[in-house]
Amino acid sequence: METYNARSASISRVGPALEPHLGGLTEIRRELHRHPELSFAEKRTTELIVEQLQGAGLAPQRLAGTGVVVDIGRGPMVLGLRADIDALPIGEETGLDYSSRTPGVTHACGHDIHTTVMLGVARVLAELDATEPLPGTVRIIFQPAEEMMPGGALDVIAQGVLVGLPRILALHCDPRIDVGLVGTRIGAITSASDTIRVELTGHGGHTSRPHLTEDLVFALATIAVNVPAVLSRRIDVRSAVSMVWGQIHAGSAPNAIPAQGFMSGTLRCLDGEAWESAGELLDRTVREIAAPFGVEVKLEHIRGVPPVVNQEAEIGLLEAAARAELGAKAVVLTPQSMGGEDFAWMTQQVPGAMMRLGTRTPGGETFDLHRGDYAPDERSIECGIRVMAAAALQALLGNGH
Repeated sequence: METYNARSASISRVGPALEPHLGGLTEIRRELHRHPELSFAEKRTTELIVEQLQGAGLAPQRLAGTGVVVDIGRGPMVLGLRADIDALPIGEETGLDYSSRTPGVTHACGHDIHTTVMLGVARVLAELDATEPLPGTVRIIFQPAEEMMPGGALDVIAQGVLVGLPRILALHCDPRIDVGLVGTRIGAITSASDTIRVELTGHGGHTSRPHLTEDLVFALATIAVNVPAVLSRRIDVRSAVSMVWGQIHAGSAPNAIPAQGFMSGTLRCLDGEAWESAGELLDRTVREIAAPFGVEVKLEHIRGVPPVVNQEAEIGLLEAAARAELGAKAVVLTPQSMGGEDFAWMTQQVPGAMMRLGTRTPGGETFDLHRGDYAPDERSIECGIRVMAAAALQALLGNGH
């Protein structure tokens, strides 16, 4: 596979406008990385974004709490672009000079890259607009709290930020794709993601006499094994429903049946309609499996996010921009992810698409997201800016296809 080289990428209006800013944008990303902030606490990050946008001659608006929105251009709204700005409660393990200075918090999902990319897009579009007025308006949304389910996107939507937007685009770092490439697909690209907790209660007793009490551990084990099996037979397998338990706890002695126990896990699904109906089926299935054991059941189903469903027209816009900016072979088919992403709430309101931005150094280490050692190749910043800015220009010029 070819190694990305910016000099070999096609020349466009984006390149000349971006070139003077690249060094400064890298420093901005490192500043964001040094000072990560958790969901709904992104105060320093919000102020940095406002300062940078004002420095580009723009008029950003702070959202309630944290987050920023800025409009570039004039005339009808043609496109929204979204970046998420929060970090994760994970300790950094990269050893980089600009490692997180906040103990136990780091940008392990690449949101510092996302934010920097959209700041770069804002600079490019502002510069082009100053030279020749853009024939429409692009709205860039710097959204808080993507990492906290059900997500800060709902707060942004409630503030009316999507009103008037005909379409919206986003990107997400992908440490399994090389720098210079982007991953796309039409349809669901991420999964619905819910949290499930099941608590069982009985009287407890001696393991030599399980018939005199409720065998709570056996009931937990039966639920753990049979619920995923039932869901896989009652819901279309093409919906990719996945019930996986991450916690099971009960008891403290080998010869005592406990009176209480719990289990928790995640329910994921690639089909929005199946996601809507899976909750009722899950609840009924857990109670029916538990019933013969005589235990009391308390089930907590915390709704997370629906799937992100990419629309064909918006994927076409991103792919055309990527090929124009990064080369004819810059677009690869990305697999569906069973991870959740709250951009899904926005795509339920407005037609949209999310692309994967390659952050792996060609020939280098393959990292994973949500790990303390994730170290994206910073050349991905330029790639992301070029693609998203070019997509915005194509939308402005009506050449989205």
